[in-house]
Amino acid sequence: MATATIPVTGPDRIDVPRAPLRVRVLRRPEVGALVAAVVVFVFFSVVTDAFLTPAGVATWLESAALFGIMAVAVSLLMIGGEFDLSTGVMVGSTGLITGVLATAFGVDIWVGMVISLMVALAVGFGNGMMVMRTGLPSFIVTLGAFFILQGLNLAVTKAVTNQVAVQGFSAVPGFWDARWLFGSSMSIGSATIQVSVLWWLLFTATATWVLLRTRVGNWIFAVGGDARSARQTGVPVLATKIGLFMTTALAGWLVGMLSLFRTTTVQASTGVGVEFIYIICAVVGGCLLTGGFGSAVGGALGALIYGMTYQGIVFAGWDNNWLKAFLGAMLLAAVVVNMYVRKRAETAGAAETKQTTPQVGPPDPEEAGPAVGRGGEEG
Repeated sequence: MATATIPVTGPDRIDVPRAPLRVRVLRRPEVGALVAAVVVFVFFSVVTDAFLTPAGVATWLESAALFGIMAVAVSLLMIGGEFDLSTGVMVGSTGLITGVLATAFGVDIWVGMVISLMVALAVGFGNGMMVMRTGLPSFIVTLGAFFILQGLNLAVTKAVTNQVAVQGFSAVPGFWDARWLFGSSMSIGSATIQVSVLWWLLFTATATWVLLRTRVGNWIFAVGGDARSARQTGVPVLATKIGLFMTTALAGWLVGMLSLFRTTTVQASTGVGVEFIYIICAVVGGCLLTGGFGSAVGGALGALIYGMTYQGIVFAGWDNNWLKAFLGAMLLAAVVVNMYVRKRAETAGAAETKQTTPQVGPPDPEEAGPAVGRGGEEG
């Protein structure tokens, strides 16, 4: 986040001062999550023996990756000013569709994956269209989608397979040909890293590039900040918000495939209840509940904190119920810290700008020409 310095030609040159590095760092939405991630990393590195072993690192990275992909997509949606409570169940739905088609109906595994992707995108499109056309809160619309998908997962899976899970997926023709893309692993030194970690890094990098380097990124921040003003300035609000809902659906499909090919089975209840964890990761990463502020990197860091904490508690041999207490405390702390850091950054930035801005032109305001310049923030 930097303030641009734009020279103005003519007798009166105005330089808009660049904010000091300290202020620019504080303005970054993910700075609080980065500090928290370092603290959690150091803490569990000290109190457990397995946390920093190659196997331990691979374990909490894999856990963080599966949550991180969804957390990044949810961060984009929250920056756009909306919520999606169907993200968790979408993971299970896409895995079930692919698994049922391949095991019960003999559909080619690649065709099954494409069909599940199309279904996910259709649900995302429907969520976005209903929110925009009806004016209903996205919380209500996606909560309805959550219950619809959950009911279909249970009812359809049981009707087709006589059970509430898909098994025997590894015996499907073509499974091992497709597994390299979603369920393979690689050795880095003595650690075995799952391909889901690479998908997480790629998804985060792509989302960050879109937010900070493309016109679509500007639209996302604009519709989250003030949709009415964005529409008046020519931003395609409808297309942007529908695209964001479809992005969360796409992420749900990707996580569904990663989970399916990793474990070779999927339950009808898979993903139910984790949608709030995605939101917590996004908020911890700096996203505001009111929209218009946040980053993809912040969501990824929030997921990293969750992954390290989840596995760190296991490695320490503590009661796993402490994780929920930690999540609640982390959410509240993140909101308070983010608000404090933003206020401090805005105050410091205003003070620094006032001190370093030179007086330009003649002292008489009526004789002074109009100031020309533009200040902006990245992300």
